[in-house]
Amino acid sequence: MFMEALGSAVLGLALAWAAVHRLPHRLPVRRLVLSTGVAGGLFGAFLTHTALGSVGFLPVMLGAVTVAAASISLLLRPAGRLHRHHHSAAA
Repeated sequence: MFMEALGSAVLGLALAWAAVHRLPHRLPVRRLVLSTGVAGGLFGAFLTHTALGSVGFLPVMLGAVTVAAASISLLLRPAGRLHRHHHSAAA
């Protein structure tokens, strides 16, 4: 159980670090992204372990990476500026 927690935290941190270095212009502050990756990894491992039981190390790590990636993706900002067209209603 300890190795699952440690492994999931390290995988979440590695995923977040890769995202920060690959997409720095689309993510908020580095500290927030890194902590989100760790928290997502830990929560993903907990969720997978709770749902599937003791299925093994690799499925739990897969769940950890999946939830960490989903958590980090929620922090992404749009790539370009959104162009809003102002339409005035004719009365």
